[in-house]
Amino acid sequence: MSRTDDQPADLHPDIAAALAAIPGGVVVDARHAVWPELDMSVDVPADDDKAVGSCATGNVCAFSGTGLSGTRVSWSTCGTYAPGITVRSIANARSAGYAQARTSAGAVLATAIAGSSANVSGSVADVRCVS
Repeated sequence: MSRTDDQPADLHPDIAAALAAIPGGVVVDARHAVWPELDMSVDVPADDDKAVGSCATGNVCAFSGTGLSGTRVSWSTCGTYAPGITVRSIANARSAGYAQARTSAGAVLATAIAGSSANVSGSVADVRCVS
């Protein structure tokens, strides 16, 4: 994806990749983008930001690093979403149900029950939340 005049010159590569992969994204700043119609956001932590490892109450999150680290994509609406990043961990901060990281064939790579998280190995195509 090429940079447009309304995007920061220092747009993080994870944000650029997510914008290219998922239509409808809006750049907030160089490290943040939102998809209002999907109720989704992508946040890349600053190198000194240690708080990104948390997934807000009621959300399902996918992270680019293991142990809930790195770039975070979060959704507050339960459904099936392609996160637009390489996923290495998921979190389910909902009070019920579960979240699954799945392959393009639908195979489950990791499951996080309500109030838990899981590291993921393999190629994640989507993250599914089940109430």
